[in-house]
Amino acid sequence: MITIKLIKDSDFEVTVKLKSTTQHEVHVSNDFYKSLTDGKVSHESLIKASFEFLLERESNNSILSQFDLEVISQYFPEYEKEIKKRLKP
Repeated sequence: MITIKLIKDSDFEVTVKLKSTTQHEVHVSNDFYKSLTDGKVSHESLIKASFEFLLERESNNSILSQFDLEVISQYFPEYEKEIKKRLKP
């Protein structure tokens, strides 16, 4: 289960409850948000899809506790293309 709470501006707290519970602070810049979504889905939907993407590849304990959403591409080059595909209506 993934829950997302706005902290302030572009910063979100993400809680992932699986075998263990982890918390993550995630920053989403407006430019990156718009490049992935064209503003057609919420920040929360983008973050949820991003965490689902990550959880398919690693455990929640392996996900950084604090990071900028853009950094995912450094670990998984297919991230941006895959997220755009997942978020299409």
